[in-house]
Amino acid sequence: MTLPAEVARRAQRAVLENAVAHDGAAKTSAVVSRLLATDPSLRARAEEVRSLVSDLVATLEGVPPSELSDRLDRLGGPEASRPSASRTEEGGVFPDLPNAVDGKVVLRLAPFPNGVLHIGHGRLLFVHDYYRTRYHGKILLVFDDTIGSAEKRVEAEFFDLIRGDCELAGVRPDAILYKSDRVEAQYPWARRVIEKGGAYVCRCPADTLRENRAKGSPCPERMQTPSETLDAWERMLANGYGPGEAVLRLRTDLADPDPAFRDRVLFRISDLDHPRVGRRYRVWPMLEFSWAVDDVELGVTHVLRGKELVIEDRMERYIWDLLGVAGPPFLHWGLLRVREAKVAKSKANREVRSGLYDGWSDPRTWSLRSLDRRGISMEALRAFILSFGLSLADIEVAAETLYAENRKRIDATTVRRAFVADPVPVEVEGYPFDLASVTLPNHPDRPELGNRSVRAGPSFYLARKDVLGHLGEEVRLKDLVNVRLPPADPAPGSAIRAGFTSRENRKLPRLQWVAREGAVSVDILGIEGDHAEGLAERSVASARPRDILQFERVGFVRVDDGWSAGTSPVRVVYGHP
Repeated sequence: MTLPAEVARRAQRAVLENAVAHDGAAKTSAVVSRLLATDPSLRARAEEVRSLVSDLVATLEGVPPSELSDRLDRLGGPEASRPSASRTEEGGVFPDLPNAVDGKVVLRLAPFPNGVLHIGHGRLLFVHDYYRTRYHGKILLVFDDTIGSAEKRVEAEFFDLIRGDCELAGVRPDAILYKSDRVEAQYPWARRVIEKGGAYVCRCPADTLRENRAKGSPCPERMQTPSETLDAWERMLANGYGPGEAVLRLRTDLADPDPAFRDRVLFRISDLDHPRVGRRYRVWPMLEFSWAVDDVELGVTHVLRGKELVIEDRMERYIWDLLGVAGPPFLHWGLLRVREAKVAKSKANREVRSGLYDGWSDPRTWSLRSLDRRGISMEALRAFILSFGLSLADIEVAAETLYAENRKRIDATTVRRAFVADPVPVEVEGYPFDLASVTLPNHPDRPELGNRSVRAGPSFYLARKDVLGHLGEEVRLKDLVNVRLPPADPAPGSAIRAGFTSRENRKLPRLQWVAREGAVSVDILGIEGDHAEGLAERSVASARPRDILQFERVGFVRVDDGWSAGTSPVRVVYGHP
């Protein structure tokens, strides 16, 4: 039996979108995952879907990217399958929420408290906030603090840190809740699932269970009657089993195409200490079950999440269908990855605690705090995120796309300052005495930002790489005079002598300079945790923490929060070019 024509049309569109996003090389697995995530009814025919997608991908081999875009346009693009959508001022397309009622929409953010929010959480924050504003609704911040494993622990400090991250991003929740306060509310639902014959208490060793699931073989306890399961469940609640000795499992189809969905765990036993409730509970719900309960009991109207969480969708729907409960619909987005952002929460946690990283605002974490520390505004991040809409296509972009958004917001109001790294002292023979100081604009295109008086020659600092790159050549000291550099390499630590040639602004290599008189030591913390040391013009000493400057020919920097005015060196953090 062939797949319905509507499925074939959706598959064709998904393949084209994926091909366009990957320069013509469509990814069969990614497209199949997307189709199964957005239409769970296709899972029983997963192999047919894969065969169809594979054939469609093969037909696109060698097709130029421009032709792929044209074909996609002729299909109507990603919005064609959506009856109604809105476009943000940033250009992103967002579909209407199904059956949404203005003023009644309730959404939820659900972070696990074992790390701060990073750039990857930007979509979570700003997409939810977009829909809240659009429908005059509410956002619940619900900490997913059910007990984790020994390796993935709930940590108390992150409750406050995550609330601070939301505040930093300008996404203020309408209510804050904790899963650890709602454990007992899960138990009656578990009992209802058991009474429906939908669960059983399993005491199989982990290795045996894995083998059974892979083979689709039942364990002996799977044959329990509801009454027997209720007895075992009550024993779990009464401390009759130790950790790992018994779990409550959902009874699903052991022939399910996805082995991971076969008889998943609903509750398990843990003696781990919880930072909020201690050891008040030993029987903890798994996240999928807790959300099947809370999405209904908390009045969530729409669930927005990444498409990789399809198994969580299936779990919730399975439980709702079993109990005859109507739950909210799911909307998904694809992966949005910034190419340069190496986000690894566990690694960041380890390195922050070891002291290798400079706290949670270390640039290497790519946390929201680190972006703010670098001078990248949350308004720029919001515009960057919303420009991609709610597309299901996986997107990888260069960090420059974010930097361009930030540059729009800060370039016109940011003063320019001179800085040279790895400075070499230079004496200019024959330097004009009337140019001991010069007046330079704070911004080349913004006269309203005023001017500053800058000390000049005859003694300067130039960057060593500039000197080495132009030995023996005539160069222009930017906005000042022309000089000829000596032909020999400067010895480390020694001054070199250059000769004044003219004042005329000619087409020569332009070198950044800093006057030796009043030069200020500066330490720049880089994106990879590296440090660049150098000298800046005297006015940098009067900067204040959190000021944003543009070091000419270097990039935008922010004066570090932790720097004390008047101390040396001035500490700044590199933002972007």
